Formats: sequence, C-alpha cells, structure tokens
Amino acid sequence: MPERQVHSDAWHDQQDEAAFQPLTRAEAQALRERQPQVPVWWVVAAQAAVGGVVAGLAWLVSGDRVVFASALYGAAVVVVPGALMARGMSSRISSVSPGASAVSFMLWEMVKIAVSVLMLALAPKIVQPLSWPALLVSLVVCMHVYLLALLWRRPAKKQQSGT
Repeated sequence: MPERQVHSDAWHDQQDEAAFQPLTRAEAQALRERQPQVPVWWVVAAQAAVGGVVAGLAWLVSGDRVVFASALYGAAVVVVPGALMARGMSSRISSVSPGASAVSFMLWEMVKIAVSVLMLALAPKIVQPLSWPALLVSLVVCMHVYLLALLWRRPAKKQQSGT
C-alpha cells in the first residue's frame, strides 16, 4: 500500500498566516466599539423585570393568586440559575486563560441546567396549588429576554470632534 504524502503548500501557509494576524490595541478597541456587549447582569435584571410584569399581568387577567405565584416561580426558574451562572462566569478564575474560561463556561452551564431542572421538579411542592400553564408561559417569556439582549447590542454613537 503506498504511503500518503503530505505536501506543504507555501501559498496556503502564507494565506493562513495572513488570515490570523493578531489585532493591535487600536483594532481591538475599534472592534469593541462596533460590537458592544450587553452586561450579563443587565440581562438577568431584565429577565427578573419581565418575569414580574408577566406575573402581574397573569394576576390582572386571571384574578387568581395561584396563577400569579406560578408565573412568578416560572420567572425564578430562569432568573435564579442565570444569576448563578453570571456570578460564576464573572469570577477571576473564569478569566485566567481561554481554556479556564471554556471549562468554567461548561461547568456553570451544567450548574444552570441542573438548578433549572431541580426547580422545575420541586415546583409542585413549593407552589401549591400550581398552575403549570402560567409557570411555563412565564418561563418561556423570560428565556426570550436573551433574544432582546441581541437587539440591545447597538454600536456606540461616534463622538463628533468639536471645533
């Protein structure tokens, strides 16, 4: 069986090197200005606020405290694990290196999922009686706040030089 030969293609090597040039400080700053990030705590706070509004609307529409409590708990199923993950990801250990950051993200994402599942499993014991439709509607609406965070990512206005 003939051996497979690996050829080095100088043109592709030059293209790869040209494609992966590190950014200068000015280029990195310009990139950050073009693509601003929404602080994670703003997203968690927005989820909590939206959850409170959904629970309030559920109470106004139904007039039932069970529906209100269930909707509020549904918001908590999103907000509490999200806050735990935000706290974990904002620790100094998470920003030591790219590898540590990736491992930390995976760990905190697993914690977030586990806490969410545990809270859902405990819902019938904590909120009695429980309205599953109200809980699930609130949960889904609060989860969609992440999509709104993408809309909040607007480029910063350019400062005009005054004369």
